[in-house]
Amino acid sequence: MVETVFLSQVILPTRKGRRKQDQLEKLAKELKEISRQIGFKLSSRGWCYQLEGFNYITKADFERVERLINECRRTGLLPVDFVAEERARSFDIVEEPTTEPPEQYLVGLLRSALNAEEYYTPDWWEGEQYYIQMLVEKIDLKTLFTPICKDFHIPIATSRGWSAILQRAEYARRFKEAEARGLQSVLLYCGDHDPDGLRISEFLRENLEDLKAVEWGDGTNGYDPKNLIIDRFGLNGDFIVENKLSWIDNLETGSGGDLCNPNHPNHFMEYVQEYIKKWECRKCEANALVVRPRQAEELCRQAIEKYVGPDALSRFESKREKVRSAMEKFRRRSGLLKSMDAASKLVGRRE
Repeated sequence: MVETVFLSQVILPTRKGRRKQDQLEKLAKELKEISRQIGFKLSSRGWCYQLEGFNYITKADFERVERLINECRRTGLLPVDFVAEERARSFDIVEEPTTEPPEQYLVGLLRSALNAEEYYTPDWWEGEQYYIQMLVEKIDLKTLFTPICKDFHIPIATSRGWSAILQRAEYARRFKEAEARGLQSVLLYCGDHDPDGLRISEFLRENLEDLKAVEWGDGTNGYDPKNLIIDRFGLNGDFIVENKLSWIDNLETGSGGDLCNPNHPNHFMEYVQEYIKKWECRKCEANALVVRPRQAEELCRQAIEKYVGPDALSRFESKREKVRSAMEKFRRRSGLLKSMDAASKLVGRRE
């Protein structure tokens, strides 16, 4: 890592002009080096947890740090895409002209098709006992867990509390289809450690029950989650303590107010009082996992293998191998390779 700078001065400059510019340049340099070591993008909030984990800042600095990171992006000190952004903010239908001549493009496309086994999607869940999907509370967790979920072919999404109706309906539909095949549906969840976060299983089931009466445009009806397994695998208190994750000294909620305040309408509810008795007036946001990526990945993997077992990847690979074998036999029988060689020579002569 580059020489550590005193970030209480660099991140929190109070002066304007050249001195502030020098400090921001040092900040940008440090963040780029940390980013290179992490290997994936963090949200602005995730960067705050990362810097707090290095004891560069405290919770009181978070909002100011987010603003200064954005200032570095606006002024070119950091790439504008330095932080992870929500998918909902991205543009669709952005097209780039194809640079190859049409004939060459066609030959290339057909040649790629000869390796179709790598693009073909087997029925990964055929013969399995469980069908799994995953929801996480913050985009940084999605970034952390996506490579593992990809290995196990598990759909993953970011969901904050009462997620959008269409998102709920989509993953509910996949659960309904899986159960119609005799699979046991499992929804894995990882989110904040706070009074409501520890009750998320109740909220998620209520979210799905709220849509039992929906109907899709093709006439498909809604999904009854009565048999759904909802497994909240993090964040849990023992994991937070063991890995020295950062606590926030309040129980502020997304809707406003602090559950620690006796004037809060939910303060004296049993679940809140039980939480305060055990964990005091503090919470841990899911973003805190970014400072322990290896442990976070292992947490995710264990949650998945709890249902599919440690040999799941070899089972999935055997399904891919069957596809490869079938396509290789067809290529040999059909003479497609000879046809493609002839097409390639024809395009070469025209060029």
